[in-house]
Amino acid sequence: MAPLSDLFLHPVVQAPMAGGASRPALAAAVSGAGGLGFLAAGYKTPAAMYEEIKQLRALTSRPFGVNLFLPQPPAADPAAVEVYAEQLAAEATWYDTPLGEWDRDADDAYEAKLAILLDDPVPVVSFTFGCPSPEALAALAAAGTRTVVTVTSPAEAEAAQQAGADAVCAQGVEAGGHQGTHHDDPHADGAGAGIGLLSLLAQLRETVRIPVIAAGGLMRGADIAAVLTAGACAAQLGTAFLACPESGAHPLHKQALTDPLFVRTELTRAFSGRPARGLVNRFVREHGPYAPAAYPQVHFLTAPLRRAAAEAGDPQALGLWAGQGHRLARELPAAELVELLAAELGAAGAPLNRGSK
Repeated sequence: MAPLSDLFLHPVVQAPMAGGASRPALAAAVSGAGGLGFLAAGYKTPAAMYEEIKQLRALTSRPFGVNLFLPQPPAADPAAVEVYAEQLAAEATWYDTPLGEWDRDADDAYEAKLAILLDDPVPVVSFTFGCPSPEALAALAAAGTRTVVTVTSPAEAEAAQQAGADAVCAQGVEAGGHQGTHHDDPHADGAGAGIGLLSLLAQLRETVRIPVIAAGGLMRGADIAAVLTAGACAAQLGTAFLACPESGAHPLHKQALTDPLFVRTELTRAFSGRPARGLVNRFVREHGPYAPAAYPQVHFLTAPLRRAAAEAGDPQALGLWAGQGHRLARELPAAELVELLAAELGAAGAPLNRGSK
Protein backbone atom coordinates (compact mmCIF):
# COMPACT_ATOMS: atom_id res chain seq x y z
CA MET A 1 0.00 0.00 0.00
CA ALA A 2 1.25 3.50 -0.85
CA PRO A 3 2.53 5.81 1.93
CA LEU A 4 -0.01 7.71 3.98
CA SER A 5 1.47 10.97 2.68
CA ASP A 6 0.21 10.13 -0.83
CA LEU A 7 -3.29 11.01 0.36
CA PHE A 8 -2.64 14.74 0.73
CA LEU A 9 -0.76 17.52 -1.03
CA HIS A 10 -0.27 19.47 2.21
CA PRO A 11 0.47 17.79 5.56
CA VAL A 12 -2.76 19.16 7.04
CA VAL A 13 -5.34 16.78 8.49
CA GLN A 14 -8.70 18.13 9.62
CA ALA A 15 -9.52 16.45 12.92
CA PRO A 16 -12.71 14.41 13.11
CA MET A 17 -14.83 16.32 15.63
CA ALA A 18 -17.87 14.41 16.85
CA GLY A 19 -21.03 16.28 17.69
CA GLY A 20 -21.68 17.87 14.31
CA ALA A 21 -18.63 20.04 13.58
CA SER A 22 -17.08 17.72 10.98
CA ARG A 23 -19.77 17.99 8.33
CA PRO A 24 -19.30 16.68 4.77
CA ALA A 25 -18.94 20.28 3.56
CA LEU A 26 -15.96 20.85 5.87
CA ALA A 27 -14.21 17.59 5.02
CA ALA A 28 -14.77 18.16 1.30
CA ALA A 29 -13.35 21.68 1.43
CA VAL A 30 -10.23 20.53 3.28
CA SER A 31 -9.62 17.55 1.00
CA GLY A 32 -10.32 19.63 -2.08
CA ALA A 33 -7.69 22.14 -1.02
CA GLY A 34 -5.04 19.43 -0.67
CA GLY A 35 -5.42 18.48 2.98
CA LEU A 36 -7.11 15.38 4.40
CA GLY A 37 -10.69 15.94 5.55
CA PHE A 38 -12.39 13.69 8.08
CA LEU A 39 -15.93 12.75 9.04
CA ALA A 40 -16.69 11.87 12.65
CA ALA A 41 -18.95 8.83 13.03
CA GLY A 42 -19.09 9.08 16.82
CA TYR A 43 -22.63 9.48 18.24
CA LYS A 44 -24.14 8.88 14.80
CA THR A 45 -26.20 5.90 13.71
CA PRO A 46 -24.64 3.64 11.06
CA ALA A 47 -27.21 4.92 8.56
CA ALA A 48 -26.33 8.55 9.32
CA MET A 49 -22.62 7.80 8.91
CA TYR A 50 -23.26 6.15 5.54
CA GLU A 51 -25.38 9.07 4.38
CA GLU A 52 -22.62 11.55 5.26
CA ILE A 53 -20.08 9.46 3.35
CA LYS A 54 -22.36 9.57 0.29
CA GLN A 55 -22.71 13.34 0.64
CA LEU A 56 -18.96 13.77 0.94
CA ARG A 57 -18.27 11.64 -2.13
CA ALA A 58 -20.67 13.83 -4.09
CA LEU A 59 -18.68 16.91 -3.07
CA THR A 60 -15.11 15.75 -3.75
CA SER A 61 -13.15 13.02 -5.48
CA ARG A 62 -10.18 13.59 -3.17
CA PRO A 63 -9.24 11.14 -0.37
CA PHE A 64 -10.89 11.54 3.03
CA GLY A 65 -11.23 9.68 6.31
CA VAL A 66 -13.87 8.47 8.75
CA ASN A 67 -13.33 8.22 12.50
CA LEU A 68 -14.85 5.54 14.75
CA PHE A 69 -15.16 5.37 18.53
CA LEU A 70 -14.10 2.06 20.06
CA PRO A 71 -16.66 0.40 22.36
CA GLN A 72 -16.23 1.32 26.01
CA PRO A 73 -16.05 -1.25 28.81
CA PRO A 74 -18.87 -1.16 31.37
CA ALA A 75 -16.78 0.56 34.03
CA ALA A 76 -19.18 3.29 35.20
CA ASP A 77 -20.50 3.16 38.77
CA PRO A 78 -24.30 3.57 38.47
CA ALA A 79 -24.47 5.01 41.98
CA ALA A 80 -21.96 7.74 41.06
CA VAL A 81 -23.99 8.65 37.97
CA GLU A 82 -27.16 8.85 40.06
CA VAL A 83 -25.45 11.21 42.51
CA TYR A 84 -24.30 13.41 39.61
CA ALA A 85 -27.84 13.39 38.22
CA GLU A 86 -29.10 14.69 41.57
CA GLN A 87 -26.51 17.46 41.44
CA LEU A 88 -27.73 18.43 37.95
CA ALA A 89 -31.39 18.59 38.98
CA ALA A 90 -31.24 22.37 39.39
CA GLU A 91 -29.81 22.69 35.87
CA ALA A 92 -32.71 20.66 34.50
CA THR A 93 -35.14 22.95 36.28
CA TRP A 94 -33.37 26.09 35.06
CA TYR A 95 -33.35 24.98 31.41
CA ASP A 96 -36.81 23.40 31.75
CA THR A 97 -35.74 20.05 30.35
CA PRO A 98 -35.44 16.54 31.79
CA LEU A 99 -32.04 14.95 32.13
CA GLY A 100 -31.16 12.31 29.57
CA GLU A 101 -31.55 8.56 29.95
CA TRP A 102 -28.01 7.53 30.70
CA ASP A 103 -28.33 3.73 31.11
CA ARG A 104 -27.78 3.01 27.43
CA ASP A 105 -25.57 0.89 25.18
CA ALA A 106 -21.99 2.18 25.15
CA ASP A 107 -20.67 0.51 21.99
CA ASP A 108 -21.66 3.38 19.60
CA ALA A 109 -22.77 0.74 17.05
CA TYR A 110 -19.09 0.08 16.36
CA GLU A 111 -19.47 -3.31 14.67
CA ALA A 112 -22.24 -2.11 12.35
CA LYS A 113 -20.22 0.94 11.30
CA LEU A 114 -17.12 -1.16 10.75
CA ALA A 115 -19.15 -3.56 8.59
CA ILE A 116 -20.30 -0.65 6.39
CA LEU A 117 -16.73 0.58 5.98
CA LEU A 118 -15.58 -2.91 4.98
CA ASP A 119 -18.43 -3.31 2.50
CA ASP A 120 -17.97 0.14 0.96
CA PRO A 121 -14.36 1.15 1.75
CA VAL A 122 -13.11 4.69 2.29
CA PRO A 123 -9.47 5.81 1.94
CA VAL A 124 -8.75 6.17 5.68
CA VAL A 125 -10.37 5.02 8.91
CA SER A 126 -9.12 6.32 12.25
CA PHE A 127 -10.00 5.14 15.74
CA THR A 128 -10.44 6.89 19.08
CA PHE A 129 -10.71 5.55 22.66
CA GLY A 130 -8.84 2.36 21.95
CA CYS A 131 -7.13 0.12 19.43
CA PRO A 132 -9.14 -2.19 17.17
CA SER A 133 -8.35 -5.87 16.90
CA PRO A 134 -5.62 -7.08 14.54
CA GLU A 135 -8.37 -8.86 12.59
CA ALA A 136 -10.29 -5.60 12.04
CA LEU A 137 -7.16 -3.74 10.95
CA ALA A 138 -6.19 -6.58 8.59
CA ALA A 139 -9.68 -6.60 7.07
CA LEU A 140 -9.53 -2.86 6.43
CA ALA A 141 -6.08 -3.22 4.89
CA ALA A 142 -7.38 -5.95 2.60
CA ALA A 143 -10.13 -3.55 1.53
CA GLY A 144 -7.51 -0.95 0.60
CA THR A 145 -8.17 1.31 3.60
CA ARG A 146 -5.34 2.90 5.57
CA THR A 147 -5.79 2.90 9.35
CA VAL A 148 -4.80 5.40 12.03
CA VAL A 149 -5.09 4.85 15.79
CA THR A 150 -5.23 7.82 18.15
CA VAL A 151 -2.70 7.43 20.97
CA THR A 152 -1.68 9.45 24.01
CA SER A 153 1.33 7.43 25.23
CA PRO A 154 4.18 5.29 23.94
CA ALA A 155 2.50 2.14 25.27
CA GLU A 156 -0.66 2.87 23.27
CA ALA A 157 1.42 3.53 20.16
CA GLU A 158 3.26 0.23 20.56
CA ALA A 159 -0.05 -1.60 20.89
CA ALA A 160 -1.35 0.06 17.70
CA GLN A 161 1.80 -0.87 15.77
CA GLN A 162 1.66 -4.47 16.97
CA ALA A 163 -2.02 -4.70 16.01
CA GLY A 164 -1.18 -3.64 12.45
CA ALA A 165 -2.19 0.03 12.22
CA ASP A 166 -0.69 1.96 9.31
CA ALA A 167 -0.09 5.06 11.46
CA VAL A 168 -0.82 6.62 14.82
CA CYS A 169 -2.17 10.05 15.66
CA ALA A 170 -0.21 11.37 18.63
CA GLN A 171 -2.64 13.47 20.65
CA GLY A 172 -0.95 15.85 23.06
CA VAL A 173 -2.66 17.07 26.20
CA GLU A 174 -3.05 20.48 24.53
CA ALA A 175 -5.72 19.10 22.18
CA GLY A 176 -9.33 20.20 22.32
CA GLY A 177 -12.15 17.73 22.83
CA HIS A 178 -11.85 14.28 24.32
CA GLN A 179 -8.52 12.76 25.13
CA GLY A 180 -8.23 9.61 23.07
CA THR A 181 -6.74 7.52 25.85
CA HIS A 182 -7.35 3.80 25.45
CA HIS A 183 -8.15 3.32 29.14
CA ASP A 184 -9.61 6.20 31.12
CA ASP A 185 -7.96 6.41 34.53
CA PRO A 186 -10.45 7.86 37.04
CA HIS A 187 -7.62 8.46 39.51
CA ALA A 188 -5.46 10.56 37.19
CA ASP A 189 -4.79 14.14 38.24
CA GLY A 190 -6.66 17.03 36.58
CA ALA A 191 -9.50 14.91 35.15
CA GLY A 192 -6.97 12.86 33.21
CA ALA A 193 -3.22 13.32 33.05
CA GLY A 194 -1.59 13.70 29.65
CA ILE A 195 1.69 14.24 27.83
CA GLY A 196 2.55 17.43 25.94
CA LEU A 197 2.68 16.98 22.17
CA LEU A 198 6.37 17.64 21.54
CA SER A 199 7.40 15.35 24.38
CA LEU A 200 5.01 12.67 23.11
CA LEU A 201 6.41 12.96 19.57
CA ALA A 202 9.96 12.56 20.84
CA GLN A 203 8.98 9.43 22.75
CA LEU A 204 7.06 7.92 19.85
CA ARG A 205 9.92 8.46 17.42
CA GLU A 206 11.96 6.13 19.64
CA THR A 207 9.09 3.70 20.20
CA VAL A 208 7.38 2.98 16.87
CA ARG A 209 8.40 2.73 13.22
CA ILE A 210 5.05 3.60 11.63
CA PRO A 211 4.20 7.21 10.64
CA VAL A 212 3.00 9.62 13.30
CA ILE A 213 0.42 12.36 12.80
CA ALA A 214 0.69 15.14 15.41
CA ALA A 215 -2.34 16.68 17.14
CA GLY A 216 -2.78 19.13 19.98
CA GLY A 217 -3.02 22.92 20.04
CA LEU A 218 -1.78 23.41 16.46
CA MET A 219 -3.16 26.56 14.82
CA ARG A 220 -0.52 28.07 12.49
CA GLY A 221 1.79 26.91 9.74
CA ALA A 222 4.74 27.47 12.07
CA ASP A 223 3.16 24.95 14.49
CA ILE A 224 2.96 22.43 11.66
CA ALA A 225 6.61 23.12 10.82
CA ALA A 226 7.55 22.42 14.43
CA VAL A 227 5.89 18.99 14.53
CA LEU A 228 7.26 18.03 11.11
CA THR A 229 10.72 18.92 12.37
CA ALA A 230 10.01 16.77 15.44
CA GLY A 231 9.34 13.80 13.17
CA ALA A 232 5.62 13.86 12.40
CA CYS A 233 4.44 13.10 8.86
CA ALA A 234 1.49 15.52 9.14
CA ALA A 235 -0.38 17.73 11.57
CA GLN A 236 -3.99 17.24 12.63
CA LEU A 237 -5.91 20.42 13.45
CA GLY A 238 -9.38 20.57 14.98
CA THR A 239 -9.95 23.86 16.77
CA ALA A 240 -8.39 25.74 13.83
CA PHE A 241 -11.24 24.52 11.60
CA LEU A 242 -14.08 25.05 14.09
CA ALA A 243 -14.55 28.70 13.13
CA CYS A 244 -14.79 27.95 9.39
CA PRO A 245 -18.20 28.58 7.80
CA GLU A 246 -18.32 24.94 6.65
CA SER A 247 -17.96 23.73 10.24
CA GLY A 248 -21.16 22.48 11.85
CA ALA A 249 -20.18 23.83 15.27
CA HIS A 250 -22.89 25.90 16.96
CA PRO A 251 -22.50 29.68 16.37
CA LEU A 252 -22.13 30.16 20.13
CA HIS A 253 -19.21 27.73 20.07
CA LYS A 254 -17.54 29.53 17.18
CA GLN A 255 -17.96 32.92 18.85
CA ALA A 256 -16.59 31.67 22.17
CA LEU A 257 -13.24 30.66 20.65
CA THR A 258 -12.08 34.28 20.56
CA ASP A 259 -14.52 35.82 23.07
CA PRO A 260 -12.63 37.64 25.88
CA LEU A 261 -15.06 36.03 28.36
CA PHE A 262 -13.50 32.62 27.68
CA VAL A 263 -9.80 32.98 28.23
CA ARG A 264 -8.64 29.50 29.18
CA THR A 265 -9.30 25.81 28.71
CA GLU A 266 -9.12 22.85 31.03
CA LEU A 267 -9.76 19.13 31.01
CA THR A 268 -13.15 18.27 32.45
CA ARG A 269 -15.51 15.33 32.85
CA ALA A 270 -18.48 17.66 33.42
CA PHE A 271 -20.25 17.03 30.10
CA SER A 272 -19.35 13.48 29.16
CA GLY A 273 -17.70 11.66 32.06
CA ARG A 274 -14.40 11.43 30.15
CA PRO A 275 -11.56 13.96 30.18
CA ALA A 276 -12.13 16.53 27.42
CA ARG A 277 -10.52 19.94 26.93
CA GLY A 278 -12.89 22.84 26.55
CA LEU A 279 -13.34 26.50 27.34
CA VAL A 280 -14.02 27.09 31.02
CA ASN A 281 -17.60 28.23 31.50
CA ARG A 282 -20.02 28.18 34.42
CA PHE A 283 -20.98 24.52 33.95
CA VAL A 284 -17.35 23.41 33.98
CA ARG A 285 -16.58 25.45 37.10
CA GLU A 286 -19.62 24.28 39.04
CA HIS A 287 -19.83 20.63 38.01
CA GLY A 288 -16.40 19.63 36.72
CA PRO A 289 -14.95 18.87 40.19
CA TYR A 290 -17.77 16.43 40.93
CA ALA A 291 -18.37 14.68 37.60
CA PRO A 292 -17.74 10.93 37.79
CA ALA A 293 -15.60 8.87 35.43
CA ALA A 294 -18.59 7.52 33.53
CA TYR A 295 -18.44 7.76 29.74
CA PRO A 296 -20.69 7.79 27.78
CA GLN A 297 -23.30 7.72 30.55
CA VAL A 298 -22.65 11.35 31.58
CA HIS A 299 -22.70 12.34 27.90
CA PHE A 300 -26.23 10.93 27.59
CA LEU A 301 -27.25 12.47 30.93
CA THR A 302 -26.23 16.02 29.98
CA ALA A 303 -27.26 15.96 26.31
CA PRO A 304 -30.69 17.57 26.90
CA LEU A 305 -29.10 20.30 29.03
CA ARG A 306 -26.65 21.15 26.26
CA ARG A 307 -29.40 21.23 23.65
CA ALA A 308 -31.56 23.46 25.83
CA ALA A 309 -28.67 25.84 26.52
CA ALA A 310 -27.97 26.10 22.79
CA GLU A 311 -31.62 26.86 22.06
CA ALA A 312 -31.57 29.51 24.80
CA GLY A 313 -28.42 31.12 23.35
CA ASP A 314 -26.50 30.41 26.57
CA PRO A 315 -22.87 29.31 26.10
CA GLN A 316 -22.44 28.80 29.85
CA ALA A 317 -23.84 25.25 29.71
CA LEU A 318 -22.40 24.13 26.38
CA GLY A 319 -19.45 21.83 25.90
CA LEU A 320 -17.20 24.38 24.21
CA TRP A 321 -14.45 21.98 23.14
CA ALA A 322 -11.27 23.83 22.22
CA GLY A 323 -7.53 23.30 22.22
CA GLN A 324 -5.06 25.50 24.03
CA GLY A 325 -4.47 27.57 20.89
CA HIS A 326 -8.13 28.56 20.52
CA ARG A 327 -7.46 32.31 20.66
CA LEU A 328 -5.67 31.97 17.32
CA ALA A 329 -8.77 30.71 15.50
CA ARG A 330 -9.38 32.37 12.13
CA GLU A 331 -12.82 32.70 10.58
CA LEU A 332 -11.87 31.70 7.05
CA PRO A 333 -13.38 29.32 4.50
CA ALA A 334 -11.76 25.94 5.05
CA ALA A 335 -10.02 25.83 1.66
CA GLU A 336 -8.52 29.27 2.25
CA LEU A 337 -7.35 28.17 5.68
CA VAL A 338 -5.59 25.11 4.24
CA GLU A 339 -3.90 27.28 1.62
CA LEU A 340 -2.84 29.83 4.26
CA LEU A 341 -1.46 27.11 6.52
CA ALA A 342 0.50 25.69 3.59
CA ALA A 343 1.90 29.15 2.81
CA GLU A 344 2.85 29.69 6.46
CA LEU A 345 4.47 26.26 6.52
CA GLY A 346 6.51 27.14 3.45
CA ALA A 347 7.58 30.43 5.00
CA ALA A 348 8.69 28.58 8.12
CA GLY A 349 11.02 26.43 6.02
CA ALA A 350 10.03 23.09 7.49
CA PRO A 351 11.72 19.96 6.12
CA LEU A 352 9.61 18.26 3.45
CA ASN A 353 9.83 14.85 5.08
CA ARG A 354 6.21 13.77 4.73
CA GLY A 355 7.04 10.83 2.50
CA SER A 356 10.03 9.64 4.50
CA LYS A 357 7.99 6.92 6.22
